[in-house]
Amino acid sequence: MDNETIIFLLLVMFISLQSLVASQMLVSRSGIQGEWRLLHESIGVSAMHMQLLRNNKVVIFDRTDFGRSNLSLPGGRCRYDSHDLVISEDCSAHSVLYDVGSNTFRPLMVQTDTWCSSGAVLPDGTLVQTGGYNDGDHIIRTLAPCTGKNCDWVELPRTLIQRRWYSTDHILPDARIIVIGGRNQHNYEFYPKNSRDDPSSFSAFWLQFLSDTRDGDNENNLYPFVFLLPDGNLFIFANTRTIILDYKKHEVVRELPSIPGNEPRNYPSTGSAVLLPLDENRPMQAEIMVCGGAPRRAFGLTDYGVYMTALSSCGRITISDDHVSDSSWKMEQMPTPRVMSDMLILPSGDIILINGAARGTAGWENARNPVTRPMIYRPNRAENNRFSVMEASTRPRLYHSTAILLTDGRVLVGGSNPHKFYNFTGVDFPTDLSLESFSPPYLAPEYAPLKPTVLSIDDILMYKQPFSVTFTVPKFLKMGIVSVRIVAPSFTTHSFSMNQRMVVLKRVAISTVSDNTYRFIAFGPSTKEIAPPGYYMLFVVHAGIPSSGVWVKIHDISLY
Repeated sequence: MDNETIIFLLLVMFISLQSLVASQMLVSRSGIQGEWRLLHESIGVSAMHMQLLRNNKVVIFDRTDFGRSNLSLPGGRCRYDSHDLVISEDCSAHSVLYDVGSNTFRPLMVQTDTWCSSGAVLPDGTLVQTGGYNDGDHIIRTLAPCTGKNCDWVELPRTLIQRRWYSTDHILPDARIIVIGGRNQHNYEFYPKNSRDDPSSFSAFWLQFLSDTRDGDNENNLYPFVFLLPDGNLFIFANTRTIILDYKKHEVVRELPSIPGNEPRNYPSTGSAVLLPLDENRPMQAEIMVCGGAPRRAFGLTDYGVYMTALSSCGRITISDDHVSDSSWKMEQMPTPRVMSDMLILPSGDIILINGAARGTAGWENARNPVTRPMIYRPNRAENNRFSVMEASTRPRLYHSTAILLTDGRVLVGGSNPHKFYNFTGVDFPTDLSLESFSPPYLAPEYAPLKPTVLSIDDILMYKQPFSVTFTVPKFLKMGIVSVRIVAPSFTTHSFSMNQRMVVLKRVAISTVSDNTYRFIAFGPSTKEIAPPGYYMLFVVHAGIPSSGVWVKIHDISLY
């Protein structure tokens, strides 16, 4: 073999090696930037509302009044409604129950219009779903976790005192649900209405704050951001303003500073908000983060073909009883402007922003420039180094898209229906009936050696009482980087995940059981205000890499 041939072969080998290395780098980079997977091209309905139940099934529904969906009801069942605005006889489904484990779904029967409704989960795991449009605006619907083919919605007519359309629900420490606001409703009420001795069960209470934060016909105060604080009061954000409400005394405790910039963040300007993780290992305080939205004039200008650039700012505010007067917003910038993005707490404690657009606002045909790349926000990093841009989806998710966290750590994503009716052709952004998942970086193969697996756990947690979790991990690093945390499953619609919260539980001790197997002892939550009774996903997190979640119930004996 002559020298030229040898040089040529060496060059080919070098190029091949470079290509191999490059391909491996691309695979690695893809994992680190997350990964998308299409689960179903169509589930028949547009995922306008989603809720994960404790049996790892997801309730998904759209609305009943914009025509037939692409999924028939079984057994020749039909819905008859003389009040329907489109068709009085509809034999198609407008709700499905998705099974995460088998990746299958089946139709559910909903009778009244659920458009722009709300929800929360009771301590026994039952989804309570409130309001909607037209004949659904005073309705309570419930769906208990079940597996039989007859498992379906139960509807309770005329249960709500006031019309609830674009309202917000939140579970309370006493197991009631507070329902706040809605279109032309500047008040709140409670459910269940189970005590004749309690007048609050059968009354709606005026909230001047909701009237004061309305921007005329554009409103910008619908689906207010509501969070239960560790002191038992409610944080309520609408438009640009925030109050702390004592819902027991029906008093506004105080008003916090407005978010800087004077640009609205609620529907239809539709930013999003999240209560950052509560940590029982530190002095307890609550910190809320609000991101994105649209300029105040954005909604009206779309009628003239003008789509204003969305907001790119985020604000964080800390609520601390020890420093009431020091509560102020700290602002930072996202890599891109975003409107209609969902914000979810990942089991790692990071926040994902997913779905949405860079121009326009919420509503039919009102947005352009879809933002298909999720962003992950790491709240404990140094400022200006908190955002990471993830792998892009191939599907735009605009108005009426949704996202929820699953127990395996993936994010389930669906919806996008920018039109008044199902419209699949001849438009910029067709109605999307697909379902897909996004796997955050911690699910990348290169992190598998650090990923814990829960072997056993006490599945009933008591307040202030110790419990143990036994887990295994292939490559254990050190004791100090292990934590146990619980996440409440959220009801998601209109870019807001109601009832979402994470609590990092108080650590007691960690010990070695055997090779690669360890036992973590922690305390249950300190109070019902920090973690209301009910079902949570529990994760063991090692070096920032979470296990798959297991369901636990936080039990309050006073409720039984």
